[in-house]
Amino acid sequence: MPGRYAGALFELAAEAKTIPQVNTDLMSFQAMMADSADLQRMVRSPVFSADDQMKALEALCVKIGVGGLALNFIRLLAKNRRLAALGDAITAFAALVAESKGEVAAEVTSAEKLSDKHINEIKAALKSSIGRDVLLSTRVDKSILGGLIVKVGSKMMDNSLKTKLQNLKIAMKGTG
Repeated sequence: MPGRYAGALFELAAEAKTIPQVNTDLMSFQAMMADSADLQRMVRSPVFSADDQMKALEALCVKIGVGGLALNFIRLLAKNRRLAALGDAITAFAALVAESKGEVAAEVTSAEKLSDKHINEIKAALKSSIGRDVLLSTRVDKSILGGLIVKVGSKMMDNSLKTKLQNLKIAMKGTG
């Protein structure tokens, strides 16, 4: 479902020749959402009415300069009670933008915010591995404890400490 919304938005943005602006606006919104647990809760919670969600999101979007198609997209998701899929829809839109530029979209999940140096090193490593430029989005998930989870397209490499500990626990159960 998020892919269908993202595809429709991409077609509209291409028709209006505003893909870069829409992408910038959505990335700004996604960054704001990643930094605010309250905003994440409001977006995911069915307790809030669609009107209340829409009013709050419109005010936040105006504050950070998100408008046009991106704002209409967020409004549509709020109206249709699909805000829980907003993050995935933004990620799908970014993947379509990357694909249109000949890039590959990748997502890196870490336990702590990555420095610009680390992000550039990861981009360089992925580019040498894949052979194409990489559009990298990052996510912080403290539950992985350490390490990285890297997703490129449908492939995922989970090198998180949480997964390693789970695998060790399973291996130790087998030896008892």
